[in-house]
Amino acid sequence: MIRRNALLGIAVCAAFGAAHAETYPSKPVTLVVPSAPAGSTDIVARLIGEQLQTALGQAVVVDNRPGGSGNIGTEFAARAPADGHTLLVQYSGYHVGNPALFSQIRWKTSDFVPIALVMRAPHVVAVSATLPVNSLKEFIAYGQKNPKGLFYASSGNGSIQHIAGEMFGKQSKVPVTHVPYKGAGPVITDLISGQVDMFITTPPSVIGQVQAGKLKALAYAGPKRHPSLANVPTAAEAGLPGYEVESWFAVFAPAKTPSAITARLAAAIKTIVESDNYKKKIEDQGAFAAYMGPAELGKFVDQETAAWAKVVREGNIKAE
Repeated sequence: MIRRNALLGIAVCAAFGAAHAETYPSKPVTLVVPSAPAGSTDIVARLIGEQLQTALGQAVVVDNRPGGSGNIGTEFAARAPADGHTLLVQYSGYHVGNPALFSQIRWKTSDFVPIALVMRAPHVVAVSATLPVNSLKEFIAYGQKNPKGLFYASSGNGSIQHIAGEMFGKQSKVPVTHVPYKGAGPVITDLISGQVDMFITTPPSVIGQVQAGKLKALAYAGPKRHPSLANVPTAAEAGLPGYEVESWFAVFAPAKTPSAITARLAAAIKTIVESDNYKKKIEDQGAFAAYMGPAELGKFVDQETAAWAKVVREGNIKAE
């Protein structure tokens, strides 16, 4: 009898989910971005949102909720109704780094179901155009001569930018001081004015300022150069072999969102990510369009969570 009731319950839930999906979306869809405007997560959310509106036939709005190293916005999305109308556009540093860095965060990766990977982006070492350096070797020499070393920015404690800065200091043997911000946007302003020396981040956050001559890109932290940054050498070419840092960006929904809804979203986003228009826009930003569906992304998140926990533990990296 218990088994029969359980099977009946599953059938009822499946029928409810399918019925709900038929009317989805019944109102505007919100893409929560747990960082400030103008950063890579914000940029990719708006690119996805533009085309998702057409696919879903409803307005799609971006809701920036910065602060707490991404934890404020991520927790907000985790607590949202699981009806597909509130989604999280997430940065890998927050999603797989924060669980290892913060002992008291009020969300966990299991609070979300994966929908789609939408972008991968090796980082770029960016500095102010006012600095008297034109190469990574000159920048390292500049830091070694400076009694205070180098001040590097990140979009928050525990972000991959934070970890990347510490890795840079260790490999270059330059003393570095971490200056955390609430997002990439505020960093750019201070980096241009010379308030901080370096920002190691994904290209979409800085490529416009690099092209405008306000920032210098000294190295691309990937295995090969990017077509949109063809004049920027890889870190290995620039004199720092083995220095590679990559972030990824993905869309998630609150746990218990009906599978019919997540499947519809995944299919719509797959079409967007694999379109020539999206690929071109992402490439123009110095990154790469990349798609993974729910099952593959779920396995990838588990692997990344374990890998970054090891990096944080072995590097003795602290969020505070």
